Amino acid sequence: MSKITTILFDLDGTLINTNDLIISSFLHTLNHYYPNQYTEKDVLPFMGPPLEESFGKLNPDRIEEMCAHYRAFNHEHHDELVTEFEGVYETVQTLHDQGYKLAIVSTKIRDVVLRGLDLMKLRPFFDVVITLDEVEHAKPHPEPIEKALLALESTPQEAIMVGDNHHDILAGKNAGVLSAGVAWSAKGREYLAHYEPDVMLETMPDLLEVVGVSAT
Repeated sequence: MSKITTILFDLDGTLINTNDLIISSFLHTLNHYYPNQYTEKDVLPFMGPPLEESFGKLNPDRIEEMCAHYRAFNHEHHDELVTEFEGVYETVQTLHDQGYKLAIVSTKIRDVVLRGLDLMKLRPFFDVVITLDEVEHAKPHPEPIEKALLALESTPQEAIMVGDNHHDILAGKNAGVLSAGVAWSAKGREYLAHYEPDVMLETMPDLLEVVGVSAT
């Protein structure tokens, strides 16, 4: 394995705990349009892809309307429902201080991504943030990862993609970078393991050992 110099992170469900926010936003929206048809378990498959893709499968004619309904609720409740995952801030700070090149690669729109980074005080560690607004094709397409690598002047051989969803793992494989799943994924460790990430992180500090540094 080549020396890893570059770490690409998904945001939601990986670096910040937006699971309650996302599940609540989906339940609010889906049960508005389809009353009493959706429970928390039912919305898990919607998590990960861009909203337009998820809602498009339900009703292609109302994609914009449903996305707007979702985002209004999501924005209103963002700060109260988003929490931190243990060890994330310290791990990212250590990687940054040790000179690793870091980027966010998300399927969310830019303003929501930046809001989450700011809320958890992570934004100063990321010079490169690739969101749905910067690409034509979302993960699992390799374009978002390729754009991040280009901006960081890194090659696939020296990079790893860290995420909580199968889109992250598949995007990593499609872009030729290593992939790391996170065991705290809302969809479950076993679900993510099915997509065969190169590494499974039990906690975020495990990433330090994977890339060859020690916490300070």
